[in-house]
Amino acid sequence: MCLLQSGFGSYQDEQSPVNDYHHPQYQPHDHKGLVMVMRRFSRAHPPQPSPRIVNVDRYGAKANGRDDSQAFKKAWRAACLASNGAVLVVPRNKIYHLKPLIFSGPCKSTLTFKIYGTIKAWVKQSEYRERRHWLRFDNVHNLRVTGGGIINGNGRKWWLNSCKINKKLPCKDAPTAVTFYECSNLIVSNIWFQNSQKMHISFQSCLYVKALNLVVTAPENSPNTDGIHVTGTRNILIKNCLIRTGDDCISIVSGSKNVRATGITCGPGHGISIGSLGADNSEAYVSNVEVTNSKLTGTTNGVRIKTWQGGSGFAKNIIFHNIEMKNVTNPIIIDQNYCDQDDPCPQQASAVKVSNVLYRNIKGTSASKVAINFDCSETVPCQGILLQDVAIASKHEEPTKASCANVILDTRGDVFPYCFNN
Repeated sequence: MCLLQSGFGSYQDEQSPVNDYHHPQYQPHDHKGLVMVMRRFSRAHPPQPSPRIVNVDRYGAKANGRDDSQAFKKAWRAACLASNGAVLVVPRNKIYHLKPLIFSGPCKSTLTFKIYGTIKAWVKQSEYRERRHWLRFDNVHNLRVTGGGIINGNGRKWWLNSCKINKKLPCKDAPTAVTFYECSNLIVSNIWFQNSQKMHISFQSCLYVKALNLVVTAPENSPNTDGIHVTGTRNILIKNCLIRTGDDCISIVSGSKNVRATGITCGPGHGISIGSLGADNSEAYVSNVEVTNSKLTGTTNGVRIKTWQGGSGFAKNIIFHNIEMKNVTNPIIIDQNYCDQDDPCPQQASAVKVSNVLYRNIKGTSASKVAINFDCSETVPCQGILLQDVAIASKHEEPTKASCANVILDTRGDVFPYCFNN
């Protein structure tokens, strides 16, 4: 206020007193002059037209247990073609069943998808001809998805037919519930995602994304039900999200850069992971990742970086700080020998390089003896690893320990357990 007052004071000091101010079109109590000034202002700044309201019910959606896909498709087309923006509304207290759908862009203007009610996936697997996706937003810019409603992947039947649940079944793809592909200036907020067929939300090749105040839930034994998956996406903020699933709470894979996750409550699940990277001898690149102010409870892993042997590329400039862990099995882990298969993976010389990783102010308890595990490559060791003010105690009576191989690291402050490089 002092700054504002001093600014206004200096401005007024340079002007004539208000009562002496003369304007050719405005004098005190000159209402005609005031009207003229207001008219000129309105012509210079015309009022913006209101966005078009598009209600899915008006396009034939019934919410009666039958397929509402065509109604949603028509409503999306109408909203996408609106020149002055649109709000696509899914009414509250109703459940709409949808088969696989693609919401295509680019649209003519900004679009808000207001989900107040529930959108639920069609249960018959035969309708999923392209099995990788259920709801997909393609090439949409300036999109906001919000409303406080529910997106339900109805995934139980898919889980029962997974080879990870029934080893006798062949391994087949299951759909990601919601995919945002090549979208930019995207905000997804205040939505409850539940029981996805596979991953709940995937941001693929997107630019400038905010994922805010999301709830993501699925049973702990549901296979591959990652909460938020980030691939090939740059400049994304994931903030204040509650994620309880059967796989990674957040997974960040190749092509992702400038990723920030803060205020994450994770568990059960597999923790927060960068990777896996470099599968099938591929190149992978992830950089500038920050995970902060988060809490993990009862997860299989805490903060993890995982890469396959034989890959190439890098995972670098990564910060994990201000993280609380409770009863986490592998609190801090880098695994450059990741092998997600029953048969042993063949030894290979090349690896994705892991460097410049900071673990700062990480506290809590471990459900296993090994609280810190750096299992790095002999030929491409982990470099620039820093532990600062880390204290992870055991849930049990025995103290925790650290297992470290092929890692170049430093410590600052109090660090426990201490890492002796093998």
